[in-house]
Amino acid sequence: MALTFDLFGTLVDIDYPIDPAEAVARELESRGVRVPDDWHVAYGEVHIDAPEGAEVPLPAHVAAALDSREVDVSDNAARHAVVAAFDPDVTRRDGALEAIRAADDRGPVGILSNCSVPELVPRTLIRSGLRGEFDAVTTSIGCGWRKPDSRAFEVAAEALGTTAADLTHVGDDPAVDGAIESAGGRFIDVTETSLTELPTRLEARR
Repeated sequence: MALTFDLFGTLVDIDYPIDPAEAVARELESRGVRVPDDWHVAYGEVHIDAPEGAEVPLPAHVAAALDSREVDVSDNAARHAVVAAFDPDVTRRDGALEAIRAADDRGPVGILSNCSVPELVPRTLIRSGLRGEFDAVTTSIGCGWRKPDSRAFEVAAEALGTTAADLTHVGDDPAVDGAIESAGGRFIDVTETSLTELPTRLEARR
């Protein structure tokens, strides 16, 4: 049985910036970038015409938002500002490691995470003590597609040597993570089956 876990809100909790636009603005200014007066408006606008279901990397969005206000910024400055703005404290949720290892006893295990911030997923795995526990790590910024788009599940399944129809996905959002069912797979909702209960549930399926 191949199984993927959502990361944020499922295996770990992190302290997101209360005001992401302001957090990014501070990091831009610290790098000598002029932040426009209506930055919060610009940050909230759509600047990149991406296909439905596609992920837009946050540094690309930030650079496009600045460009819309005639502010030039290098790709590196935008990336470094975003990475620094989203540099969270991480708390591993109770039962996470045990659930991962129970799943690993039954087949390949991966991460499938929506994340538009470079470096955030690997940094989170390190800080939570979960690095090295997975056979594959698939992120929306890496594969280009966000859950609930079926292509995100297909990429994650392929990384584990299976198909989306044979994949079980564990997450906390039925509207997003639960979309695995539309691809023929199985969804386990951690708001109904806790991580501490998951090993028993997986054992019952053997």
